[in-house]
Amino acid sequence: MIIYPEVHLARFIKRPNRFIAECQLIDSGEIVTVHVKNTGRCKELLFPDTEVALSYQASEKRKTDYDLIAVKKVEEWINIDSQVPNQLASEGLLEKKILLPGLAGEICSLKREQKFGNSKFDILVETDQGEQAFVEVKGMTLENNEIGAFPDAPTIRGLKHVEELIKAKKIGYQCYVLFIIQFEKVKTATIHEKMQPSLAEAISLGQKAGVHVLAYSCQVSPATIDIQKQIPFELNQEFEDPNR
Repeated sequence: MIIYPEVHLARFIKRPNRFIAECQLIDSGEIVTVHVKNTGRCKELLFPDTEVALSYQASEKRKTDYDLIAVKKVEEWINIDSQVPNQLASEGLLEKKILLPGLAGEICSLKREQKFGNSKFDILVETDQGEQAFVEVKGMTLENNEIGAFPDAPTIRGLKHVEELIKAKKIGYQCYVLFIIQFEKVKTATIHEKMQPSLAEAISLGQKAGVHVLAYSCQVSPATIDIQKQIPFELNQEFEDPNR
């Protein structure tokens, strides 16, 4: 579980650019400029007057004192911190909350940011039976009708990672794409094909080559996020973009 320090509730006002937003603290009424911990569009989440969660992390090295970490959508909190999925994935794998199908033996080593070809994969695990596996982690915050989808904007980096995983699989690594769904109420996860057809095609080729695609939902509160359970990943699931 990840627990954020000193969390305050606020109302979203506007987002001048992808890095910062202006919010009004509910307890004091003060208007503050905050760092948005997600460079994605989040257009379906960040509406004026929406309730948000801010973590106070003041430092002389920072330009803002607060991080915007979560957004309330109807009655559900959605974590939008793009740095949190890798940490949750690492903890989940070591604590056996996340299981990798087809992997022989028990995980005895986990390394972050491991280079392969022209990419760096998020995680490399090794087992006590000598098997090695790359795990590429992707955070998922886009939702509609309890269907989670990735991406909310085209990702060249994400496409390259899938293509590199296929190459790694061919030379003997076990390979996984792991979606960390940063909200709770979700029935299935999929690729937003209309947003990026090339990524959907690459995922399909990857699955045929033996790359596993997994999705896990999370329990989210304003101040916490933790792995909840595995969710079915269905590449052919229809998804209606709430932003269109």
